[in-house]
Amino acid sequence: MPIRRLPPETVNRIAAGEVVERPASAIKELVENALDAGATRVEIQADGGGLSRILIADDGHGMAPDQLALAIERHATSKLEPDDAGDVDLLRISTLGFRGEALPSIGSVARLTITSRPKAGGDAHSITVDGGDQKPVSPAAFPGPHGARVEVRDLFYATPARLKFMKSERSEAMAISEEIKRQAMAHEAVAFTLDLDGRTTLRLPAEHPGDQGRLKRLAALLGRDFEANALLIDQERDGVRLSGYAGLPTYSRGNAAHQYLFVNGRPVRDRLLQGALRGAYADFLARDRHPAAVLFLDIDPLYVDVNVHPAKAEVRFRDPALVRGLIVGGLRHALAAAGHRASTTVADNVLAGFQAHAGAPQGLGTRGQGLGSSAGASGYSGWQGWAAPATQTAQLIPGLNERSARVEPGTDTPYSLTPNPYSLDREVDHPLGAARAQLHGTYIVAQTRDGLVVVDQHAAHERLVYERMKVQMARGSVTRQALLTPEVVELDPSEAMRVVARAEELAELGLIVEAFGGGAVLVRETPALLGDTDVQGLIRDIADDLSEHGAALALTERLGEVCGTMACHGSVRAGRVLSAPEMNALLREMEATPHSGQCNHGRPTYVELKLADLERLFGRR
Repeated sequence: MPIRRLPPETVNRIAAGEVVERPASAIKELVENALDAGATRVEIQADGGGLSRILIADDGHGMAPDQLALAIERHATSKLEPDDAGDVDLLRISTLGFRGEALPSIGSVARLTITSRPKAGGDAHSITVDGGDQKPVSPAAFPGPHGARVEVRDLFYATPARLKFMKSERSEAMAISEEIKRQAMAHEAVAFTLDLDGRTTLRLPAEHPGDQGRLKRLAALLGRDFEANALLIDQERDGVRLSGYAGLPTYSRGNAAHQYLFVNGRPVRDRLLQGALRGAYADFLARDRHPAAVLFLDIDPLYVDVNVHPAKAEVRFRDPALVRGLIVGGLRHALAAAGHRASTTVADNVLAGFQAHAGAPQGLGTRGQGLGSSAGASGYSGWQGWAAPATQTAQLIPGLNERSARVEPGTDTPYSLTPNPYSLDREVDHPLGAARAQLHGTYIVAQTRDGLVVVDQHAAHERLVYERMKVQMARGSVTRQALLTPEVVELDPSEAMRVVARAEELAELGLIVEAFGGGAVLVRETPALLGDTDVQGLIRDIADDLSEHGAALALTERLGEVCGTMACHGSVRAGRVLSAPEMNALLREMEATPHSGQCNHGRPTYVELKLADLERLFGRR
């Protein structure tokens, strides 16, 4: 068959298949146009999951009548300017949009109307494109002093086959909402409003630019729990700046849905960035848990390529190792600065476990009798007591009344109502307080100035031992063990080249490798911590990590797992009765050790309840 030029309408529909995959992607392109136009307010309306109608209104600088006709031509854009020689620099892209494909692509598969009034002055005009058929520019009404209104009706009506691949209206609406949330995170100084089927689902006022305004915007989108448990990230290296907020390890999630990454204000989904985030939390979370984070990377446009994919969701870095190192280092620095801090949701979950019941627990009497009475002290006559879940309301938890270890000297009875001078000890002024008792040989109960702390002694000490081992590894080279017979691992030539290129870094971790022909690696020594390890599987995992993330995560994680196992076996076991000095020494070391608020699997090592929480439980407030 002879080669033919495709009609412009067909070319636009082909482009629409790449740029406008679904209503959410069309809204993304239109919102980015509004932001590039300097908008401080963006209103989005979508009906029928965006398939029936989409409206984007902004207060940007708008377009003059002669610009409206150009706006719907393919590869016509105001965001790229040629130099004196007529060349356009695609290496320094500083705007969100630049390809000039979105508007003509949408107009080729839908009914598109653009109405605009320029900020420079003049009347408002509009232009309509109906399935690729362009109408002339004409005067129109416009509600604001300047800006643009873009209305899209019957999306994909000109390509019926595409409609068959759309999901339900609810799914499309959720995708639209998620896209607007991403754009709102990156531009806290812009007000956003989202209406879905006539109902306002998102209304975000403009915040002050900067960290505090950004955190308020993130709290509005991700919830107050994220605000309370987020760590400020602000690091810079070689002209690349990393900012944003990352959640504490104990504020982890079951999936990666709460990870948002931005490059120069552009939402991206990048495997390098996701791998760096995973690597930064490798010491703190189990494999099935994921951190919550919103990270912003600001980099010279010359060192990042955003012209990789029509949807601009992927980027390529000139120096990926620098970017990954900055993310890992910045996050670990923030996590270390958090010290022993654990998430506030830990205490909330504990309080939620208490349930009121009709009678007092067995053995404590009823209201008004003995220790069960608190009405006289609080003046609250309706107190009915608190108990464990319903299956245990008839009796106390076995062993709960038994004293495992008491700290207060001279106390021989389970309940002492006499003042104890030890309770005034200055230990209570420490963040984790003074040890008061040990329950079931496992849990340390400590009193703080304004509440109490319950510590899992085994999990806490396991973390302390693990952190000490990490420090020892960082101070010197890892002990290696030579293989009796060097092992040859067959790899793809490109994989082998990547592994050998990182030989010096691997040697610091105790793994000695060298090239062995075009597609093989010779392993002479392995880290002693790994013991009798699967060398073949280890090298292949390292090769996969280098290919996907640019770093040997497999070896680092395996060393971490071994250290964690050794720390587990070398730590204070559950069931061991500790003396008062031992318990207080453990608390003080936790306060001085970074990351001691969670064990090696991301679970909390302690729970803190404030006095106000306890008073609410007993009806005192």
